[in-house]
Amino acid sequence: MAESSSGGGNAGLAFIVGGLVVVVAVLAWFLLGRGGAPETKNVDVDVKLPEVSAPAVPSSQ
Repeated sequence: MAESSSGGGNAGLAFIVGGLVVVVAVLAWFLLGRGGAPETKNVDVDVKLPEVSAPAVPSSQ
């Protein structure tokens, strides 16, 4: 009588699924574990330009 072993063929599949779980966990840690949204910065820009006057228009007489 031949002995049959069941369940031995799934070891490779379990190794692959375990590796995928680890990869997803590492990606989630990089994307979500850094504190979520980036820190907002308050940028206040003040542009001061010199006042420029138009040249005088010659009058027609």
